Amino acid sequence: MISIEPGSGPTVRRIVLGTQLRRLRESRGFTREEAGYRIRASESKISRMELGRVGFKERDVVDLLAMYGVDDESERDALVALAREANAPGWWHQYADVLPDWFQTYVGLEEAASILRVYEVQFVPGLLQTPAYARAVMARGWPTAPEEEIERRVSIRVTRQELLRKHGGPRLWAVVDEAALRRPVGAPEVFRSQLEHLIEVTQDVRITLQVAAFSSGSHAAEAGAFTIMRFSETDLPDVVYLEQLTSALYLDKREDVERYSEVMERLSVESEPPERTADILREILGDLG
Repeated sequence: MISIEPGSGPTVRRIVLGTQLRRLRESRGFTREEAGYRIRASESKISRMELGRVGFKERDVVDLLAMYGVDDESERDALVALAREANAPGWWHQYADVLPDWFQTYVGLEEAASILRVYEVQFVPGLLQTPAYARAVMARGWPTAPEEEIERRVSIRVTRQELLRKHGGPRLWAVVDEAALRRPVGAPEVFRSQLEHLIEVTQDVRITLQVAAFSSGSHAAEAGAFTIMRFSETDLPDVVYLEQLTSALYLDKREDVERYSEVMERLSVESEPPERTADILREILGDLG
């Protein structure tokens, strides 16, 4: 039985369908090479399909289901329909000119997550940035980009933030290093407005915000920022997202996820408690003069 939460986007559907196809292949004892031969494709394409990294041709899904001996008409129709839905473009496709492929995957997963746990060391987390702060970050990151491109990048970030306001959206639990809250970004009024916005955010019951204070010394996440995404769908494992300058890593092996989850738990315990966050932000605001 396929279990997908209402409102889940094409990224989730691709991953769920890929998982179903992998389970069917393994249960029937076929190799990826054999499956690839059946649909006139390579072993690596089967691997990408099973990971949900590429779109699906309905014909390929029909041929694979026949190979795997799926005779039940309702099961076959459900999987073919899932392939059709998985190819539907997400809202972010309209920004494909400024949104790299590796980040489109993240946006799709973020949209489907039930819980987002974030550790950020350099900037305020994207989902909590004001438009002006985001604009300053983008302008610094792409100094030669025309203003129109910067505005499109800001628009993506603002649109992503609607997740936190919609019914059934994810819960956000963010731990932010004190350095990110003291490093000025943009004009002084932009930075002050961002800190004031974070104070308001602490009143949102769906958002938990903690500060990893300088006074706590070194901590378990010295390697840098990361995000853990958890999903309601039973076929979707937790995913750890690690962003680099020109690419990203998506980790879903149990041992990797467990390691990062342990680090996040320690960060949450060692950081200032959530009820202290607003006061810390006010102190930082006061230090700005």
